[in-house]
Amino acid sequence: MLVIEDAEAIGAAVSSALRESGYEVQHRLDGRQLEADLGRFRPDLVVLDVMLPGRDGFQLLDVIRRSSGAGVVMLTARDGVPDRLRGLSAGADDYVGKPFVLAELVARVSAVLRRLGRTPSTVQVGDLVVDADAGVVMRADQPIELTATELRLLVYLAAQRGRVVSKTQILTAVWGYEDYDPNLVEVHVSAVRRKIEEHGPRLVHTVRGLGYVLRAEE
Repeated sequence: MLVIEDAEAIGAAVSSALRESGYEVQHRLDGRQLEADLGRFRPDLVVLDVMLPGRDGFQLLDVIRRSSGAGVVMLTARDGVPDRLRGLSAGADDYVGKPFVLAELVARVSAVLRRLGRTPSTVQVGDLVVDADAGVVMRADQPIELTATELRLLVYLAAQRGRVVSKTQILTAVWGYEDYDPNLVEVHVSAVRRKIEEHGPRLVHTVRGLGYVLRAEE
């Protein structure tokens, strides 16, 4: 995945959130080497700022559409209807206005990739099946009812299955902030764990001092 954003802090935050969701990410401050990146890196999706030095986002969008099948999510402070229509009519797959919540941006990126067939919407861990597109969770063929936040949390853990994720990573990916009370994570993890463990052994494990991991014990 390629992030083209000239504001270093924003670009770094977006790149970090996407990496924490399991994506390989390269960050560029401008589009000077876009053609080379498209040929060498071959990104599945480009998060593209509009207000860039040199060629702006609309010019770069034209380059992407002429030479790549990558999805494009445009990112800009210009959130007026004319700009959105211009970007979408030129071939952008989605358009996110600043300021934005990182969790929403990651969700939009994931949705575009799923529409393009670049990532599976269904993840299975043991006998647990999580379908992010349909918002359906099943275990042992039994449906599990989750709140919207619990579902986002479980979808994130499923995307990171087998890897330990910290409370800060979960806060950033699910809520979009790093400075919430970490107890918020504990409460929601406990709720998810309780619901899915009604139908089988533990899948969400606590790794003391590090965070949580979703995995099936052999």
